[in-house]
Amino acid sequence: MSLQLGDSAPDFHAETTAGRIRFYDWMNGDWAVLFSHPKDFTPVCTTELAEVARLKSRFDRRNVKVIGLSVDPLDAHKRWASDIKETQGYSLNFPLIADEDLRVATLYGMIHPNAAAAETVRAVFVIGADKRVKLMMTYPATTGRNFEEILRVIDSLQLTEDFDVATPVNWSYGDDVIIIPALTDKQAREQFPAGWDNVRPYMRVIHQPSRGH
Repeated sequence: MSLQLGDSAPDFHAETTAGRIRFYDWMNGDWAVLFSHPKDFTPVCTTELAEVARLKSRFDRRNVKVIGLSVDPLDAHKRWASDIKETQGYSLNFPLIADEDLRVATLYGMIHPNAAAAETVRAVFVIGADKRVKLMMTYPATTGRNFEEILRVIDSLQLTEDFDVATPVNWSYGDDVIIIPALTDKQAREQFPAGWDNVRPYMRVIHQPSRGH
C-alpha cells in the first residue's frame, strides 16, 4: 500500500554523508523533511542541495531537520558535495542518504517506473515530531523545487497543529487565519476570546495566534 497523509513514516537505517543513522533516532523528537534526488552530479539537484544548505538555519528555527536522498553511493555523494560548494558557494550542512539498494526509496514510494525505473522522482516528505507524514509533494526530474514554499507549508502545518485554525490561499506567516468549521462558536470563544470577523458562519477570520519560530 502506498504511503498516505497521516501514516506513520517508515523507520529505516541508512548510510549517509554524516555517518550511519537510524531515522527515528536521528529525528530525536523534531520534525523532518526527507527529500529525494534522481541522481548525483545533475544540474537541478546541485542547485537544490545548495539552496537547502543556504536555508538550513531557517529550518533549524522551526525545529525541522533536513535530510536528502539519492540512489548513488556514498563516495559519489562526497565528491558531489565538492562540486556543490565550488559551483553554488554553499557546503552541505545536512546528511545525504546513499540509497544504492533503493530500500528507502521503495519504503517511501519514491520510484515511479513510468518516470524512471531506477531513479527517484523529486519527492518531499514533511514528517511531524509524532513521526506521521504531514505533507507529500512529487515533482518530475526536470522541475526544481521551491524550498521557500516548503518552509511556508511547514509554518502552516505547525500552526494548525497547535491551534484549531486553517490557513487560506497564499497565506504567509503572520497573515490572518480561519477558525476551522468543526469548532463551535462556544468552543471558539474559549480558544480565541478576542473574537473574530464573521465573514460568513463558516468563515470566521482571526489574526494569526502567536507562535514563535
